[in-house]
Amino acid sequence: MSGALSTDASRGHIVGPTDEFELEARRRGYRCIAGLDEAGRGPLAGPVVAAAVILPSRCRLVGVNDSKQVSASDRERLYEVILARARGIGVGIATEQEIDRLNILEATRLAMRRAVESLTTPADCLLIDAVTLSNLAIPSRSIIKGDTLSVSIAAASIVAKVTRDRLMEAHHQTYPHYNFLSHKGYGTEEHLQRLAQHGPCAIHRRTFAPVARLLSGPGGSLRAIS
Repeated sequence: MSGALSTDASRGHIVGPTDEFELEARRRGYRCIAGLDEAGRGPLAGPVVAAAVILPSRCRLVGVNDSKQVSASDRERLYEVILARARGIGVGIATEQEIDRLNILEATRLAMRRAVESLTTPADCLLIDAVTLSNLAIPSRSIIKGDTLSVSIAAASIVAKVTRDRLMEAHHQTYPHYNFLSHKGYGTEEHLQRLAQHGPCAIHRRTFAPVARLLSGPGGSLRAIS
């Protein structure tokens, strides 16, 4: 099987994403199988980003894994490899305003639909990390921990993560008070301290608890940085 494979010598078996799910879909007659994943459900600021990736059959992408298991430098390198090797790539974004209006799960689904719609090559089957999407025109399969099992979902995980990180790096230039360059909007101790000091900015998610508490406090809305 292709994919990012490594051998666990202590247990004697292969670990890491493979193309098992993609091959099963091909045996069912599908030819453009897209892996679909997101980045940014947990942060207090910024958008949620989804990516859809269609890989060639038997595509080997050594080192590709769940983006959380890959270093930042390797993600950047693998991102370029994926862009060069993929048959199709689509990216979808749901803004912090849409997250506040819809809730994070529905905003994630919206971003995923946008990623599928923007695929450079249309998909005829989707493999999705954990999330279910209803009323799709094409078949889909939700796979728990899919970014550690399916090579195309793992590739989508990396594309989504690198895309979102770059967006947050751009936001850092506009809102340097929060050091988005370092934590990318996640609720780290540093971010929470800076949030308490400066109040929320325009890209903070108003419905997420630490931000909502600040805004509901005395003068909270007046302290928000636009």
